[in-house]
Parts: sequence; C-alpha cells; structure tokens
Amino acid sequence: MTLTELLERRVSERGDFIAYVYRDKTITFKQFDDLCNAAAGALHNLGIEAGDRFAICHRNSLEFIVTWFALAKLGAIAVHINFMCGQEEISYILQDSGSKGVLTQKEFLSKVRQSAGPTNAKTLIFTDDEPLNSNERRFDALIEKSQGLSWPRFSSEADTTAAILYTSGTMGKPKGAMLTHDNFFTNARDSITHLGLVPGKEVVLCILPIFHIFAWTAIIVAGIYGPSRVVIVESITPPKPWLKLMAKWKVTLFAAVPPVYHVLSKEAKGLKRLVLKYFFFRTVKRCVSGAAPLPLEVLKTFESKLGVPLLEGYGLTETSPTVSVNTLARRRPGTVGALIPNVEVKIVSDNDEELGIGQEGEICVKSPGVMKGYFNLPEADQECFTKDGYFITGDIGKLDEEGYLTICDRKKDMIIVKGLKVFPVQVEEVILRHPNVQDAAVVGIPVEGGSEIIKAFVTARQGSAIVKTEIQELIQANLPPYKRPREIEIRSELPKNALQKVLKRELRREAMEKLKNARTPASV
Repeated sequence: MTLTELLERRVSERGDFIAYVYRDKTITFKQFDDLCNAAAGALHNLGIEAGDRFAICHRNSLEFIVTWFALAKLGAIAVHINFMCGQEEISYILQDSGSKGVLTQKEFLSKVRQSAGPTNAKTLIFTDDEPLNSNERRFDALIEKSQGLSWPRFSSEADTTAAILYTSGTMGKPKGAMLTHDNFFTNARDSITHLGLVPGKEVVLCILPIFHIFAWTAIIVAGIYGPSRVVIVESITPPKPWLKLMAKWKVTLFAAVPPVYHVLSKEAKGLKRLVLKYFFFRTVKRCVSGAAPLPLEVLKTFESKLGVPLLEGYGLTETSPTVSVNTLARRRPGTVGALIPNVEVKIVSDNDEELGIGQEGEICVKSPGVMKGYFNLPEADQECFTKDGYFITGDIGKLDEEGYLTICDRKKDMIIVKGLKVFPVQVEEVILRHPNVQDAAVVGIPVEGGSEIIKAFVTARQGSAIVKTEIQELIQANLPPYKRPREIEIRSELPKNALQKVLKRELRREAMEKLKNARTPASV
C-alpha cells in the first residue's frame, strides 16, 4: 500500500479523527488531506512533477508534513534535510539529489538561499513573513490560492521512491537512502503490531525532529496507520512547553533519544520528581528509546524515578528504521528487544561467516523496510548488501537463544587496544554512573603500532562539579586496564546533532589533532 492510499483510507474511515495538534490547534484527517491537496496543486503550478525531488529543511511543523504528502500525491520525492547542516552540506545534498526546490523557514533562510544558489533548487517556499526574491513563495499564500485547484493524480506503486534521507556521512560524503512507500508503510505497521499499540487510543508526543527517520516513520507514518493523535513540538528545547503539552493532551506514548532520558532521570529529584511522575508523565504507558545506545544505568534510573517502562529499540535510516524493540509483554533491559514481524537478522564474522547464538559479529538485516538503494550510488549498493540480499549495517551485535538482539557498538567506533576490542558504550556506561556526570563520550585515538588509546570526554550536570579522580576511581573499580581511558577531558558541552546525539567523529578529530600537535616540535 502507498502512503497516499493509506491517507485516503483514513479520511474515508475516520475523517473527523484528530490527526495532529499543532500550536495548540487540532487538525482532523479530513482537514489535513484538504491542505495536502491544496499544496499539491500549488506545487504542480510551480512545475513539480512525478519523479522530481523537492527538499524540506524545516523544524517540526504541519507545513513539513503537508508538503511531504503533497509531493507524494504528485509522485514527487521528498528530500529530508537536517536543518542543523551547514551551508556546504545542504548545497551538496541539493546538488546530489537534483532537488528542484526547498521548503524552509526564516531561521534557515540565509543559508538555504546561499546553498541553493549553485544548484537546480530554483523554487524556494518559506513559512514565515519575509521579503521575497523573485523565485520565492509564501506557503500560506500558495495554499490560499490553490484551494480546489486541479492537478494530475499520480498512481504510485508500493515500490515507488517516496523520500530520500541522507545518512550522517560519518565515513565520507552523505549518501541518500531511497525509501519507498512500502518501506514506510510496512515498518510502521509491523512496529505498531509488535508494540501492541491500541488503534485510535494513542496520543504521541513528537519532540524528535521529523527530518529524521525515527520520528518520521515511528511517529508520523505510524500515526496515520494507527491511527494515533500526534502532538507536534517544534523544538526539543526548552522542555517546559512540551512537558505542559504532555499533561494537557494526555500523552500515552513518549519517544526520545537516550540523552533526553538521561536528563529527565537526573532532574527527577525531590518535588520535581513528583511533578514529572504524577503530572507530566501520569498518562504515559510506555517510553521508547532509539537512535543511539541506551545505557542500562539510565534505563534503570529513569524507570525507578518516573515509574514508566522504557523500551529500547534499534534501527537505521536504511531499514526505515525499526529492526527490533522491546515491548511491555516481552522486554529484556540491556538488549534492543526482539525483531519486529517480517524482519530477519543474521550475525556475520569479518570473513562473512554466519555466527551462532551469543557470538558477536556484524548485524545484517533483511526486511520489507530495507531501502531500495542509495541515490545515484550503485557501487555503494554492491558494498552494503550481502550476496543473499541482507543489508550490512556496520553495527556489532549478537542474538540470544530467545531472539533478543544486543548491540555492542558501531563497527567503525570500535576501539582496538593492543589487539583487544573495546566498545565505547561499555566505558560510557560506567562513567555515567557518577551522579554529577551529564554526558560521556569515548573515542579511540590511533597511535603507532596499529593500536589505539582511549579518551573520554565528560560534561557535568548543571550546578555540579566533577572531580576527575572520582571518575578514575569508578573506572578502575569496574573496568579492566585495557578498557580504561588514558585521558579524561572535562568540557562544558559536547558537540551534538539535532537528535542530541554526540558527534564522536568531531571529538576524535580534535583529539587526533591535539595529539599530533603535541608530538610536533614548535618552529623557531
């Protein structure tokens, strides 16, 4: 089934059901579909046709979702852009995807204008009141003029590319994962079935950026399939506004990334803990964590203080995204849960040999959610798929006898200390046990002889101080010598992306440069 067909079904069956709450206004499925139709007419008048790519660089908003489905109705392809990207990366994505236009907002106006200059993205649509150039349009004005406008209805197939989402580019230039209607539909359907969500009864808070696959499929698409009421939050900071929305709209499902749960568990003290537990989180039945490893200590602390089950899951952009997730009925803390329906996983060695139960190796995935391929990169497709059609994730993990998946770490983040493997998450979990630690990131720094040394970057919780010797004592008491960081650097903050995920590649690059400079004699 295509997502446009799914939306049509919802309008036919439950058109008056509240689909979204945005800026404290409710929007039914019928109202949402009317907006999508008007936007489709407007985009068609601007020259957007089936197969065209059109980028969206925007915070969470109704306009983002309306534009996405308008493009789908035309048979065009939405290109998700992380609004935190710099001008150079945005320009690369626009150029690589061949996008004909961009939806954006005042906050990103300057860099989008400059990024689009040398590309084919000649049509810019803004959602704010801003003086326009000749090739620019206002979103609300387009919608107003396009009510009832006719446009060619495109009959997409399930395997039609619906969106292109670019990977973070940790191993080089970003690669555009082509995801089909069927990728999104089946992953949302199977995730809902696996989690046991109740159709028509769930209220989901969307604080995660919807340009990211986690929020797009697990909240937006799943919200239409459910159906569920989705409360759209424009920004994760500051937290007070969305905490109030949780209470007002009686949120039942809360999805976030590990740093959010870490902060909540740290802040849940005294009266604040009671307010969080019995007011803001009082109707929440389950919390879901994804996009990064969830330290077991964070999970235990969060659950003990707020009394809500925290379910860790696992997925990737290329798998649309969910591969596995714990559930209320079947959960095993410390793992990322059992596989959702229709997903197959095998663990392979460095020699591509399939490994047995309990053995650590690279995770390979086969499912209806696996992408069609990378846009314009057939050589990359050959490298990332096994001969029998499994997607090679680059993650290290293992399966137990009951089918629960455990993630050890990213293969590229794995540290080799004198021939011994060290997974950063294991070291980070120990450091995070210190009550004054806010964030911890561990990286490997290459040294002579093909080995690496371990360095930890740590930030303190607000209003607290960290004594480095206390962390060292904690590490010595819980880790063998080869897993202990050679150096601990305390910082005021760590570099993060829009999902609040620490950018380890930046920390690694800085540490390597610092080490290089220390070894290079100063010029005289």
